[in-house]
Amino acid sequence: MSYRSQSQEDFAKARNKALFNELQHFLNPEETQLLSLEDAKKMLKPTGEVYQGMRTVPVELIVGSEGRYHDFDNHFFPKNLHLKQRWENIDRAHLEDIILPPINLYELGGLYFVRDGNHRVSVAKSQGITDLDAEVISLQSEIKLKPGSTPKQMIRQVIQYEKRVFYSETNFGDITDDWNLDFTATGQYDVIFHHLLIHKYYINQNKTEEIPMAEAITSWYENVYLPVINVIKQQKILKKFKGRTPADMYVWLIKYWDELKHKFGNDYSLDVAAYSFTKEYGTGFFKGLFQKIRSLLKKKSP
Repeated sequence: MSYRSQSQEDFAKARNKALFNELQHFLNPEETQLLSLEDAKKMLKPTGEVYQGMRTVPVELIVGSEGRYHDFDNHFFPKNLHLKQRWENIDRAHLEDIILPPINLYELGGLYFVRDGNHRVSVAKSQGITDLDAEVISLQSEIKLKPGSTPKQMIRQVIQYEKRVFYSETNFGDITDDWNLDFTATGQYDVIFHHLLIHKYYINQNKTEEIPMAEAITSWYENVYLPVINVIKQQKILKKFKGRTPADMYVWLIKYWDELKHKFGNDYSLDVAAYSFTKEYGTGFFKGLFQKIRSLLKKKSP
């Protein structure tokens, strides 16, 4: 078989793997998406860049892309036919032992994202190549992600890091005896900390001396957080938001309630807001299934 024919067959095999991967995750298509660098930056919030120069990078640690994350699946298999010519040229160079230039990568959290060289990474993964030469820029972050993590697992790792920092800096668990302030989305502990600061500001307005942060946390927890959680439990709201936590619902409901009060006045009750929120955004199994299928069909339409 000629190199040209072999590369055509290799591309067909790689694309078929992408199609099979998509079929396996028909109801959860987000699980096949290649991680976007921008999404990773939103999760990890890097503080700066450091040029690392040339290095040899394990291909298994290359998990995402800066700009081509729609063209490849989460295994870097090609999803689109317009990638065919470029992909086959790279594959043919590999078959002929032609040395190609190094790829360009960003390192973030111990994992790598492609700046330039997506096709080369895709061919490398398809051909079982273990390492690639790369020019690397490191995006500085205190969070380290585990190799082989799915996007969902990465989110959980970031959330656990954020939780450790929040509890360490505020002593929240010791003050409230509540170690179960858990979230399913990143960035929510920052929201809670902001709520604490606002609450502290308002109760300080009637004080001659500024109250300690521990006192503000106790006041917020007893007078703001727990009343909202009680409404969430009374209306059994979590049944309509599968996989979410009471703390998730607190953040979303407070934001929604605040919007309604700005629109209709401060007398708008929390109970009515909670009912309205659940009716508008809540979902059961069949409604959720319908929404997923409708979303998938919308993506497939021209």
